[in-house]
Amino acid sequence: MARTPQIYGVFSVSRQIAAGMGGTAKEYVQKTYWFVRRLGEKTFAVQPLNEELVPAGITSLVDQREFSAKYCPEIQFYYENTLPHLQSLKEKIERGATSFRQANFSKAEALFAKALLTDEENPKTPVRLETLFDSPRHHARLKAMLASLIVGADGFKEEQRRQCNVFGISLRKNKRFEEAVRIYATAIELDDSDENLHFNLARVYFENGNRQKAKDHLNRALTLNPEFAEARKFLTYCDRYDFD
Repeated sequence: MARTPQIYGVFSVSRQIAAGMGGTAKEYVQKTYWFVRRLGEKTFAVQPLNEELVPAGITSLVDQREFSAKYCPEIQFYYENTLPHLQSLKEKIERGATSFRQANFSKAEALFAKALLTDEENPKTPVRLETLFDSPRHHARLKAMLASLIVGADGFKEEQRRQCNVFGISLRKNKRFEEAVRIYATAIELDDSDENLHFNLARVYFENGNRQKAKDHLNRALTLNPEFAEARKFLTYCDRYDFD
């Protein structure tokens, strides 16, 4: 039986783009969005989102190092733009194999089904859309993949929150402070009760020179967990730093 990859959700890749010449030269950040599935301990399948915000096009494989260095989780984007297509597709598939074979789906959902059924081991040979809805094997596999995402939504959300923490630490160590702040802020929007997120965001603000913001988040971490010894020590250090 074909394995079911772990669905990670939507991630973004940002890069600086130079435009113009001389005195009119400007730089701006170009961001692209990718649907990510984890295939193994150190391998990820990434696929770009199209204008309908669903995966389409060639799937590429990246290793753990490249993935950690380039890709940032976009939790809110995923839940607001991509997940609804999965939920709608799951509901239609659950109504029976007949509707599946009749391809009774919207264009976006059909593209999403095609994306989910791409053969990651041979990413340049995706499932043909015209044959997608004729195979009971495809039907069963798609149901399994959707179930692994939708049924375990809380666990999936927790995994994304954990990934935000990991990526934020990596970004801070690489002095990418603005991106680290954005990652932690996104995670905190989803769950403000994790003292570790506030602690790590405080470290970002401190290293970037914003000690007041650092202290605000340390105080929030201690409100959530008064026994958080590292946060208390860090807050004491910040106060002494200001005094000096």
